[in-house]
Amino acid sequence: MTGSIAAPWLDPAVAGAHSKGMYKTRQEAERRAAQLKCKRVFAMGDAWMPRANEQALHKALQNE
Repeated sequence: MTGSIAAPWLDPAVAGAHSKGMYKTRQEAERRAAQLKCKRVFAMGDAWMPRANEQALHKALQNE
């Protein structure tokens, strides 16, 4: 029996949320966090993202 496990980053909703949530500066991420009614941001490589973590960000952006 063969099967595949779907990778979450292949889900268009998750991929769209991810690209909408990355910012070049901490200040940009903080402004977006305020719009999402959140006070936290985190670094992802050279980018900044609002919310406490990537999972929380995806959930918030998918619900917009």
